Amino acid sequence: MDGPSQFPAVGSQQRAAAAPRTRGGWTRKMLLKPGRSLMDWIRLIKSGKDMTGLKGKLLRVTPEELAKHKEKTDCWICIRGMVYNVTPYLEYHPGGEDELMRGAGADATELFDQIHSWVNYDSILKECLVGRMTSKPFPVAKASVTQPRLMVPKWTLPNVPVAQPGLTVPKEIIPNGLAVPGGSQKQPQDISPRYEWFQTEDTITVVIYTKQKDINSDSVIVDLEGDVLRTEVRQQEYSYILQLELSNKVQEGVSVLCSSKVGKIELHLKKLNNTVWSDLGQPGEDNDSYKKNTNGDLFYRKCKLISKKDVTHNTRLFCFQPPPGCHLSIPVGHHIYLKSHIQDVEVVRPYTPVLPSLCPESVDEDQTCTNIYLMVKINPDGLLTPIIDKLQIGDSIYMSSPEGNFFCTQLEGITELILMAAGTGFTPMVKLIIFALKILNFRKIRLVVINKEERDILWKDQLDKLASTDQRFEVDYILSQPHAEWAGRMGRIEMSLCAELLSQRTEGVKSLVCVCGPASFTEIVVGFYKELGVSDEEICTFSP
Repeated sequence: MDGPSQFPAVGSQQRAAAAPRTRGGWTRKMLLKPGRSLMDWIRLIKSGKDMTGLKGKLLRVTPEELAKHKEKTDCWICIRGMVYNVTPYLEYHPGGEDELMRGAGADATELFDQIHSWVNYDSILKECLVGRMTSKPFPVAKASVTQPRLMVPKWTLPNVPVAQPGLTVPKEIIPNGLAVPGGSQKQPQDISPRYEWFQTEDTITVVIYTKQKDINSDSVIVDLEGDVLRTEVRQQEYSYILQLELSNKVQEGVSVLCSSKVGKIELHLKKLNNTVWSDLGQPGEDNDSYKKNTNGDLFYRKCKLISKKDVTHNTRLFCFQPPPGCHLSIPVGHHIYLKSHIQDVEVVRPYTPVLPSLCPESVDEDQTCTNIYLMVKINPDGLLTPIIDKLQIGDSIYMSSPEGNFFCTQLEGITELILMAAGTGFTPMVKLIIFALKILNFRKIRLVVINKEERDILWKDQLDKLASTDQRFEVDYILSQPHAEWAGRMGRIEMSLCAELLSQRTEGVKSLVCVCGPASFTEIVVGFYKELGVSDEEICTFSP
């Protein structure tokens, strides 16, 4: 690991304390007025106050009527065909009033999906519901935000336009079929997955033929709850769904076997009674269908807390166990959502699973494959993290299926990584580091970790140990508020550091820059690298 003297200065401690909204800073939060937190909003909507001014009446809103309500004193927005009077919510919006006003008097669906797609808006704004649109209104301008790098995985539906950020999927693509000329709902038999089943005296085997290669266990999610079997084969934009109410009882466990070379998935179930089945079961609503992946369609299941331990003074490592009938593997760079209810309001937050350790000798492979590890910073004033922190061993919380735009195929040909992580933005880097180091021809991984104080650094001992045992890995730390004895780097991220990291790349090799942290940090760092000539294809951003 290189010593501090080999890096450029990144700003003094005094400069790090400057206004957080400047280009060089990485912490940028909208400061709400006292009494304007989400909990305060929940109390307000539960008070019985008329939030719409319509005394409970629901309207059919025309685009012309919607367009009239575009001022801070009278602000309506449309999300997915439903109109909300968000005037009373403006002061409570975490992103600030101006951000919410961008959707005033118009269809804000696409703007919402780009920035807050994981938020359950209908729960937060249900008391603000004005009514339904009579016809589709004009959309607002797209959000100007840093988009994650979006790559098409190897398994892509032939002849199906893949939605890119900011583009609309053609109407011909329908939930139960592929895009075909004229919008026909018939699925071409030569490319559509199919399934069949077999039985022995005591087992049931369901075989899904995806007709796509490179399918692995990370692509398959199985939930067996009671008599309902739900299987999802996920790719970037679409999922194939198999959903059946089984005709007979089975034991609660399920095993999954993937044959990636031929694109075959086998689900093995054990009969509860050794009887002969005449049929597999009744199809569910989404059975044998394609669905476009959206946040609103993520499937949740209850996962049980089986252990938790301190990582730092305010961050803990939680280990959750999915139900016995669940096969859930989180791909590198993907995140899940945890969900709970506070006074009947649904609260959802994203978290990126990690490994139980960076040290291979301390990792139980069986436990890593079946359990989900989350590194969570506990905010005493937050809504969800105090609930997570109060969970006792054996308690459960709802966890979603994984979501993300990163695919390991993006590392094909890449031999060097530059990783920039602020705070818990370190979490997506954990699996990425271990995965990359398993690639024999990988040359170098340079990780820069940014924190406020030394005690905030996550897994510092393990990072230092990994750097000392594998010469391909280097780590450096930057503190904005170091103690007097801190001998390392201090200040904030500046372009000079990004330029130095780029200059250390091996000439002629392909590299990838990965960034994760608060939105403002990500925006600033990505901006630096773009100014230094790094292309969009060489930058990947994650959700922390």
